[in-house]
Amino acid sequence: MVDSWERARRVLERAGLNPGGLAHLRPLTGGTYNTVEELRLTDGTRYVLKIPPAAAVPGLRHERRLLVSEAEFYRSAARAGVPAPRLVSLGDDFLLMTACPGDTWDDSLTAPEQTALRTELGRRTARLHRVTGPGFGYPSGALGPLAPDWRTAFTAMVDAVLDDARRYGAWLPLPPDAVARTARSAYGALDEVTVPCLVHFDLWRGNILVDRSDGETRIGGLIDGERMFWGDPLAEFVSLALLGDIKEDEAFLSGYRESGGRADFDTPARLRLALYRTYLYLIMLTETVPRETGEDQMRWVRQAVAPELLAALDEIEELLGDNHTA
Repeated sequence: MVDSWERARRVLERAGLNPGGLAHLRPLTGGTYNTVEELRLTDGTRYVLKIPPAAAVPGLRHERRLLVSEAEFYRSAARAGVPAPRLVSLGDDFLLMTACPGDTWDDSLTAPEQTALRTELGRRTARLHRVTGPGFGYPSGALGPLAPDWRTAFTAMVDAVLDDARRYGAWLPLPPDAVARTARSAYGALDEVTVPCLVHFDLWRGNILVDRSDGETRIGGLIDGERMFWGDPLAEFVSLALLGDIKEDEAFLSGYRESGGRADFDTPARLRLALYRTYLYLIMLTETVPRETGEDQMRWVRQAVAPELLAALDEIEELLGDNHTA
């Protein structure tokens, strides 16, 4: 087994940095897939190093080469002028990035601070969504090359996670074929999306750093962009309102619209949003098997996530009624 310090020094050297300058290394917690470490150099510079699991470690199909997608997110965030780590170096077995200021968004924030941050987050997210890609889907190529249209890309994403659920025997509140049937009925709404935009797809509070270093409260960085894809900006709203309803987040929507983001909730948009909720909640339920989730966490996922998956599928059926479109 490679020593963490030795590995970190090798990465620094490959990145053109002085490996002898490594003064401190500490593991960072909170992630569930990659190994993450903070590296501090003698000059005070901080970096974050991500190491993917070995190829033999079980995972979901879309999780192959996640670091490629994460690197693409950081390049794109830099183009958009959005606070996020900056890519330093990428290899087949590592990603080295700068560290962002701040700590994970938590319950210590006051109500006014939360409102101000949600408004700022709306503005930042709208800026992200101005960045467009060369096609639709995961830039990692985990599910194949980028697709020329969103329906092709997204249906492949849903098919992949349902295949994962079958392969791992994951518990779902409905059989995979029933989920697929309902989702398929709403796929016509995907054709409204014609521009592949940058979507982080994991912007829950745990991936938002809050910086209070100068007395002000602001977003220090949007991190863990490994789930990003090129697709429909509306998909971003699922993790932004995880297990909730983005339409109730007035502060976020105000900032998002103020910066040019489109947030309309007509019937096609609601259908797409229900599809994206379905996709994320399928991932959350299915990944419990390869992650070997503990009993308490498994119970929480079944109690909190499964009803939201059913609600998303019910909304599709209610919106379409008997007039299903394929």
